Amino acid sequence: MNKFWLTATIGCALLVPAGYAQSPAPAEPKEGRIRQREERQQQRIAQGVGSGQLTPRETAHLENREAAINREVRHDRQQNGGNLTNKEKARIDRQQNHVSRQIYRDKHNARQMPK
Repeated sequence: MNKFWLTATIGCALLVPAGYAQSPAPAEPKEGRIRQREERQQQRIAQGVGSGQLTPRETAHLENREAAINREVRHDRQQNGGNLTNKEKARIDRQQNHVSRQIYRDKHNARQMPK
C-alpha cells in the first residue's frame, strides 16, 4: 500500500508540469516565478512522501490544493489572452503562500506514514 501512494504522488507531481505545456509561454517574469514556485512545492511534497513525513491523506489534500491553483491559473490565462493581471498574480501568490505553510505544517506534525 505504501508503494502505491508513493507511486501515485510521484505520478501526480510529474503530470502537473505537463498542464503548463498547453499554456502559452509566460509574458512576464512574475508568471515564471509562479511556475517555479509550484515546481518547488511539488518537490517538497514528493520529499515528504519519500521520507514518510506526509501521510496519504495529507498528500492527497496538498495535491488537490496545488491542482486547484493550477486550474485557476490556466483559466485566468485563457480569459486574459495568455497573461495574468497583477491582481490575479497577487491572489495566486497568496494561495501559494497558504499551501506552502500547509506543506510545512503537515511535514512537521506528529503524524507519519505507517511503516
